[in-house]
This record gives sequence, C-alpha cells and structure tokens, in this order.
Amino acid sequence: MKRIGIAASKIAKGNPVLYNLYVILISSLASFFIFIIAGCMIVFSIVVIAYVSNEIMSFELEKGWTTIMIICMVSLTVVMTIFNLFAILINFKVPRKRSLSDKK
Repeated sequence: MKRIGIAASKIAKGNPVLYNLYVILISSLASFFIFIIAGCMIVFSIVVIAYVSNEIMSFELEKGWTTIMIICMVSLTVVMTIFNLFAILINFKVPRKRSLSDKK
C-alpha cells in the first residue's frame, strides 16, 4: 500500500491535489483489477464444483447457484472496499498551512 503513495508522488511531482487524486485513482484501479481476477476465480470454482457435484452426487447445486454467487460477490465487494479505503487513508495527505514561525 505504500507503493501507491510512492507511485502517486512520482506522477504528481509535488502537487498535493494531484497526489491525492492519483492515490484515489491508483488504489481504485488496483482494487478493481483484484476484484475482476478474484471474481473470475470464484465463478470458475463454482462452475467446477457444480460440474463435479452433478457427476459424483445427486445433489443439485443449480438451484442455489445464484444465492451462492451473490454471497461470494458481496463478501468480495466488502473486502475490496475495506482494502481500498485503507489504502487511501494511509496515503492521503492534507496540505498544512504554514505558520509565521515555520517561515523563518
């Protein structure tokens, strides 16, 4: 997560507004990328489990497939949202106003 700040500072080159914008952009893109990869893996694994369960057992997974998918994707969304907020909070910088004693 610190690498997000390093990349944003190299792109922004000292501008605090651009730095914060790049932190939000980079962390959101990284979260979206991880979400897509994890979501594809969840769908693939549920399809494999459904196929194997239909061949081995007489258990029908097709009825509960949508419910399982919704639970998995909602939990993945919550985890990725927490990750994204944590990455933004770690790297977000608020510009400070200089006092008269700091200018000396």
